Amino acid sequence: MSTVVILGAGVMGSSMCMPLCDGGHAVSLVGTHLDDEIISAITSTGRHPKLNTAMPKGVTAFHHGDFGKAVTADTNLIVLGVASAGVGWAIDRLCEALDRPIPVVMITKGMYPEAASLTALPDHVAREVKRRKGFDLPVAAIGGPCIAGELAVKRNTGTVITSHDPKLAANLCRTLETGYYHPRPSPDVIGVEVCAAFKNFFAIAVGWAAGHREKLPPTDNNAFNHNAAAILFDQAITELMEITLALGGTAKSVWGMPGAGDLYVTCQAGRNSRLGNNLGRGLTYRQTKEGPMKGDTIEGAELGIAVASSLRAMMKEGTLNPAKVPLTRALLDALVNDAPLVIPWADLHPQG
Repeated sequence: MSTVVILGAGVMGSSMCMPLCDGGHAVSLVGTHLDDEIISAITSTGRHPKLNTAMPKGVTAFHHGDFGKAVTADTNLIVLGVASAGVGWAIDRLCEALDRPIPVVMITKGMYPEAASLTALPDHVAREVKRRKGFDLPVAAIGGPCIAGELAVKRNTGTVITSHDPKLAANLCRTLETGYYHPRPSPDVIGVEVCAAFKNFFAIAVGWAAGHREKLPPTDNNAFNHNAAAILFDQAITELMEITLALGGTAKSVWGMPGAGDLYVTCQAGRNSRLGNNLGRGLTYRQTKEGPMKGDTIEGAELGIAVASSLRAMMKEGTLNPAKVPLTRALLDALVNDAPLVIPWADLHPQG
């Protein structure tokens, strides 16, 4: 039996155990230094404390110092499920453990900032391993809407697996396909990865509408603020398209599961939306992080802060038209400068 190693025992990485084990693979689930309690709980009870579900019998849990032991001669796939801030740490672990190329598939969401551009994380990982180890590492990525708690109980889930190597993407789709997990291949690495990362960023803006409702005068009919949220969702897709095309991705990814599909799911709940709620109530990013969301990792905010200089350089150089990304500019101002999030309504749908 082949073994798949998952690095990162958070909810998303751990939920991937379900389709892998149902596909007949043994899984070695390796935590990061942040996952010690999770790994201990799985070892002692067989249940994941955050997913609140039993792990499949084919899963063996390892603490973060044992990644090298988990990767064996039988390992034929590594899944990277670390947060974007942990990608550098994950690259270090790969370079320590690998003596041969083993295909890697990433579920990490983020982009690597360059001087006036952005690089997809799979390309960054492959580049770094090549530089340090001297061999070409096959790296793919998974995008699209996938709520970990739903996948963990085997609800129908559709994703996109992207790679510069079409055969690798197709093979991974076959490996992961089950009666409830339905991946499809895509060659659009940059498009899928831009969507996967920036959907978290734009979900902050969509979440603003629900929080701002609390600042509006009460109405007799207890009206919600869904109309405003719809405008912001539409603008998010529009600007996601601008960023994707500017970086060389395709429109199909934006309109499909990686973009519109994943943004829809992300806006239903989660930390990015909750940050938007708080910004809509009038708090700044820093006030939110020091108050109601203290200690929370908010991937959309971390992405915005990380790529702000790159995006602004792209706007200055003309590869990204600033007039076409007003919501992006407003979000960057709120996150980087700790300013109130002011929605530029008049700039969202310019006339003529």
